[in-house]
Amino acid sequence: MTSHQSTQTMKPATAAKKLGVYLEATPAEFQEGVVSRTELNALQTDPPAWLVELRQNGPHPRPVVAAKLGVSIAGLARGGVTEALTTEQIDAVKQENPEWLQKERATQAEVRKETVRIKEKNAEKAEKAQRDQQ
Repeated sequence: MTSHQSTQTMKPATAAKKLGVYLEATPAEFQEGVVSRTELNALQTDPPAWLVELRQNGPHPRPVVAAKLGVSIAGLARGGVTEALTTEQIDAVKQENPEWLQKERATQAEVRKETVRIKEKNAEKAEKAQRDQQ
């Protein structure tokens, strides 16, 4: 019996998400086709000019916008940002530093602190449990 390995493909939206780019800003041929795992790897290791340009200047998808602003995706929505933004627009929001951005950054900082606290607490519990077993 011979094994037949099929080529793994993905929808353009999935590939765009993995590449960290906004699908609607990609070239038409990218949006209309399917992307194989091999093609995705090639795009990641040797990105074409359009991909380099999108990653640098955008428009960026919401997860990238949120990361660049230091807030959550939900925080973007609460702040009224529902569209993809360019790097220039993100920089303008940072410069303006609106009240919603300050509030969301503070919320994000609290979430990170709480995550660290819980992680440390769980590590202490695990350490104690291990000591008790010995």
